[in-house]
Amino acid sequence: MSNNEQQPTPDQPARGDWPGRLAALAGEARDPRLKAFYEAGCVAPETPMSEVPMVAVDFETTGLDPDQHSIVSIGLVPFTLDRISLPGARHWVVRPALPLHQTSVTIHGITHSDIENAPDLGEILGDLLPALAGRIVVVHYRAIERPFFNVAMHWRLKEGIDFPLIDTMAIESHLHPDRNPSRWQRLLGHQPVSIRLADSRQRYHLPHYPGHNALIDAIATAELLQAQIRHHFGPDTPVRDLWL
Repeated sequence: MSNNEQQPTPDQPARGDWPGRLAALAGEARDPRLKAFYEAGCVAPETPMSEVPMVAVDFETTGLDPDQHSIVSIGLVPFTLDRISLPGARHWVVRPALPLHQTSVTIHGITHSDIENAPDLGEILGDLLPALAGRIVVVHYRAIERPFFNVAMHWRLKEGIDFPLIDTMAIESHLHPDRNPSRWQRLLGHQPVSIRLADSRQRYHLPHYPGHNALIDAIATAELLQAQIRHHFGPDTPVRDLWL
């Protein structure tokens, strides 16, 4: 587990018991916005996926290390297995605490002029946290959103954040354990299987979307989870089988 993610203390339930863990964190939180977020809780572990309220989230960042890089944009969209709520979608460009690098500008297209008058992440917490509260966060590659958000919260509030999430990349990894063939397998014609967002979507015949826009990637992630559940699991799958 990364040092950038909060770890259970002896008096806190482990992540398998997310309702209990969120309740414990609510009792410890000092910031009222964070306290309200935890108090919203989450569904019980046995809740079938068909009844789980979710929110797909994507961060664009200045790099991959949450201790060295910063969030520059956030996209989210609430959804269920049956419906993606585009009217509830949100997108923010935020001013990073650390400078932009040309490499990241090339990837996500957010420039210095875009962030010049953008709010700090702390200024949008009053909108961001309620949009996440009570829902299971869905991401593609959990090494970004939860660690970056935790570091950003520590930077601003002197306390981190933790929450249950479902990782569509982890699901693809589970479904394709032999995705990196050995040299011998390559000689026999076996090809690597990519679990990147766009490539994973292609396996389910989902439409191609341009990448590296936080809102578009959030929508793409929501659609991918819907397809994964329908093809490999089922609406009655308990959320505890998928959350992390």
